[in-house]
Amino acid sequence: MRSTIADTLPSKVRRSLDKLGGDLAIARKKRSLTTAMMAERLGVAKSTYLRTEKGDPTVSMGIYAMALFVLGFADALGEIVDPRRDDQGHLLDAERLPKRVRVKKKAQPL
Repeated sequence: MRSTIADTLPSKVRRSLDKLGGDLAIARKKRSLTTAMMAERLGVAKSTYLRTEKGDPTVSMGIYAMALFVLGFADALGEIVDPRRDDQGHLLDAERLPKRVRVKKKAQPL
């Protein structure tokens, strides 16, 4: 039975996963690694690794992360949502800044 995630995935996410899988395949080929070698290094079945290269959303994120590690992109996953590169987050922070800053008056001694 097919997972409902595959049926409900937004097309933009689907395209991103397809691209990631394709990019993994290209990186593997550039390193002269076979799909069997990759599957062995990831500790998964060859069929699972082939699904990874197809961008299958039902493959666990851990397998994608391990594939990145094996291919030499260990830091890539940690950089995806780096707060320093979060332009939308920076805009939201700027919107939350107060329009004016007032100094609180100290209470006068009696």
